[in-house]
Amino acid sequence: HWTLLSVSLLNCLLSTACSVGLALAIALTIHSRGTHLVAGCNSSALPADARAAIATNDCPFNTTRIYDTALALWFPSMLLAAAEAVLSGRCCLVALIFEGIGPCARSYGKQQV
Repeated sequence: HWTLLSVSLLNCLLSTACSVGLALAIALTIHSRGTHLVAGCNSSALPADARAAIATNDCPFNTTRIYDTALALWFPSMLLAAAEAVLSGRCCLVALIFEGIGPCARSYGKQQV
């Protein structure tokens, strides 16, 4: 039970940190209109808006779809990390009930869990 408690608590904290980090990355990317995504490119041909960026030889990657692709990958990742944090929190609660710790331990029996 202690292993379940420690692993689920650690996973809950890490998943919450991932969700917050991805939310921050999404907010900063939308606020800057993706200019930080193409910051590694030192070309004056790149426009200020990353959605209109063109592929140049000065950039080590294709900049044509980086804004849309990044957001399309980050939104589902953030939702899945948040769901993982919730499920890990529930596992932590179950481990606490098994150990008889906390306010829920008295109202639930081990047989109900």
